[in-house]
Amino acid sequence: MERALRRPFRFWNAGIPAGASTALAHDRHNRESLHADKAMETRPSAVALTPLLLFLALFFGSGLYFTLQGEDMGFYQLRAPVAILPALALAAWIAHRRGVRAGETLLRGMGDPNIMTMCLIFLLAGAFAYVSQAIGAVDAVVALGIGAVPSALLLPGLFVVASLISLAIGTSMGTIAAVVPIALGVADASGLDRALVLGAVIGGAMFGDNLSVISDTTIAATRSQGAEMRDKFRENFAIALPAALVTIALLAFLGEPAPVTTDEPASAWLVLPYVLVLVLALSGLDVILVLGIGLALAGISGIALSPGYDVVHLAGDIWTGFEGMTEILLLSLLIGGVGALMKAAGGLEWLARAIARFARGHTGRRTGEFSIAALSATADVFTANNTVAILVSGDVARDIAQRHGISPRRAASVLDIFACVPQGILPYGAQILLAAGLASVSPLALAGTVFYCWILALVAMAFMAWPRRADAPAASPTRAA
Repeated sequence: MERALRRPFRFWNAGIPAGASTALAHDRHNRESLHADKAMETRPSAVALTPLLLFLALFFGSGLYFTLQGEDMGFYQLRAPVAILPALALAAWIAHRRGVRAGETLLRGMGDPNIMTMCLIFLLAGAFAYVSQAIGAVDAVVALGIGAVPSALLLPGLFVVASLISLAIGTSMGTIAAVVPIALGVADASGLDRALVLGAVIGGAMFGDNLSVISDTTIAATRSQGAEMRDKFRENFAIALPAALVTIALLAFLGEPAPVTTDEPASAWLVLPYVLVLVLALSGLDVILVLGIGLALAGISGIALSPGYDVVHLAGDIWTGFEGMTEILLLSLLIGGVGALMKAAGGLEWLARAIARFARGHTGRRTGEFSIAALSATADVFTANNTVAILVSGDVARDIAQRHGISPRRAASVLDIFACVPQGILPYGAQILLAAGLASVSPLALAGTVFYCWILALVAMAFMAWPRRADAPAASPTRAA
């Protein structure tokens, strides 16, 4: 017993207080654990990608099954947050088998600042949209402004408005949160299909997000490839503009000639919350502050201008708006956790190496550009976050560009475009989830109506396949600061 009591006191910690030695031991253990987890994160494994495939199989498979059985809302029979639970269990099991602390990794993924910010935006956007509708602000916007626009130009007009706003503020999520409530009022008043209207708004939001010089995707793409911001913008604009023009022509053709109707005149003051939200968004204010200020002003306007509307009604409407976003909020949290587990288990690393191996086995600019496009798009499909997809695939894309003689501006442009294309059409992506939650429609119904993203993909692939003059010299192997 005496020998056991003396065991902790050895010469290696002579002169160090007992508490400090304990702290040092814990610190060393934490550092070793961190290094072990980091090593596990970088070990490639194709099996680590199977959880997302399982989720997609369950979600799409059940939706198709119930639809074929005659259910009107086939894709609502198995809710997405429930469909992802088996995938979450599989991801945790795979991570555990590979030596990753599954529980800690899951919670870190769900609690990631990007995920938390997105969830807060969901809640505030839902509350703002519902309160604005309850006080009559949507009807006021339709009656005072959009009712004068020819119905055939409503869809192209919404696309252009969303494009300009997103280009100015650099975020598709903020654009969707600000424009969708107005677009829904237009859809209901004109009889236009809600899916078409929302598809136009999402497409415009992705146009601006892809091009804006203050967008996080643009910043990530240019820094990872060592490109100048203005050079990337010019390269990107030459591809995005034709896609936008084709989209505008298509939306004008699809617009139904139904006049916008309003029941009764509305107070111009009720439009103020929307105007303020758009102005604040364009000024560059954080989207959370924009929505919070808009919600407060909508509540004040309702209390002041709407008969019978009081603080009790306001509180109830805010909660109802929160409830409407519960499904997409839960799905976002769980997708964040599954994504973190797949990354820690080596899934994304395997994906990057597989595409890099293919690129090394072939020569030519086209092969390199299509490899970068495939890498970026696939990374986005598995992360449902275009910024994260660019950060994950940026180093590999830079290596491919150097090997195939692709200029940094071209590599950055392709990387950004093919991260934004799937992001705008993924039924489980934040953009479609936000719009679907605000409009109470199926995310799958929106995926096929975001025409801009589909057209952008075709135009970009045509640009990559078309013979052209040689690129400028590729970036040197030295990484840009």
